[in-house]
Amino acid sequence: MPGCLKKTLFALASLISFVSFILIIVAMGTPKWMTGKILCKTGADLVNATDPELVKFIGEIYYGLFRGGKIRQCGLGGRRSKFTIFPHMVKKLNTGLHVMIIMFLCVAIFFSLVSFGFCILNAIKVPYRAIKGPAGVCLWNFLSGGFVVLAVTSFMAAVKLHHLTERIANFRENVFQFVILEDHFEDCFWICVASATAHAVNLLLIAISGINFPKIKTKTEEVNVTAEDIMY
Repeated sequence: MPGCLKKTLFALASLISFVSFILIIVAMGTPKWMTGKILCKTGADLVNATDPELVKFIGEIYYGLFRGGKIRQCGLGGRRSKFTIFPHMVKKLNTGLHVMIIMFLCVAIFFSLVSFGFCILNAIKVPYRAIKGPAGVCLWNFLSGGFVVLAVTSFMAAVKLHHLTERIANFRENVFQFVILEDHFEDCFWICVASATAHAVNLLLIAISGINFPKIKTKTEEVNVTAEDIMY
């Protein structure tokens, strides 16, 4: 049976793995990975809008891995619309990269659950196989965190290198052209970063569990019995 400290550390690691699993699912299902401001360039150019008037041509956009929405401002008031990435819009994006992001997160979910199960196993008993012990737990946490990092990095590449926000903003816009004034990563993106950090914390906990801390021994005073003590 594992010691009390190891039980506590592996129980904490199992909780962190489960939290990471929940975080990834929440991030994938929420449509706010990116938000930004979009300028209706065509409308602004038609009326030669100056700085005070540009406010009437600045809308908003938000999107996630599967859906999103935007507010078009082309001088006649805001028009709200929602869209889905699949099945139509993905053809206009970098399809391979977008699908890879989703696959990376799905694999990370799987390894998070595997890590959760192995942490519970190590908290209950000492496995007789190395792959089921701390080495295996380290492997699953490393893989899960690594795939989350790959997903986050790929999403950043899609936004910065493949102009993902601009492509989504101009999807099915035959008359007006939109340019991106600003965009920034939202909570769901940072939730994935937190998930990867959670697995790094798990690796630290498992490393601590493998340290053999010295046991504290209390010194027992030696009793010296002399002849005088026996007489009394």
